Amino acid sequence: MKSKKIILICGMLAVAFGLIGCDAFVRKFTRKTKKTNLPATEMVLAPEEYKEKVLTKEELYRQYFLFWKSWQDELINSLTVNTNQKKQIDCTKEAIKNLEEIKPLLNEEKQKKLDSYISQLKALQDSIVKDLYGNNLNTNRSQAERIKRNILRDFSYNTIKGYLV
Repeated sequence: MKSKKIILICGMLAVAFGLIGCDAFVRKFTRKTKKTNLPATEMVLAPEEYKEKVLTKEELYRQYFLFWKSWQDELINSLTVNTNQKKQIDCTKEAIKNLEEIKPLLNEEKQKKLDSYISQLKALQDSIVKDLYGNNLNTNRSQAERIKRNILRDFSYNTIKGYLV
């Protein structure tokens, strides 16, 4: 019993002396000063303005035509894989938007022809909106493919380059 008391008292004294006199322990829990000699970053006082590149009508046409084609492909893919209806509607909206961006670049005759394709796409969009359960996916997909095929035939850059305004 005495030996347990002696070991316990010696252990407590060792811990007390260790906590009081241990310099490493004190250093461990004191706050370190902030380093103020860090290199300062240079401030930008005059921001650089980048001039917007002005695209020619041919470049704009090719760009919007490529955007339309990619959205039309995405629409056909979403109708094939049977993704959600919201994605199909967004694809038709973007395809219509890009065709409408093409429209002012064309002469009046080609604008009227493009209007018929835009109205076909809008009718397809209405059909997709009404088809809540996906019963008409094959019909909508074939209609989207037909519209794509006709637009590629009538409005590819090689056939339309003489009609740009």
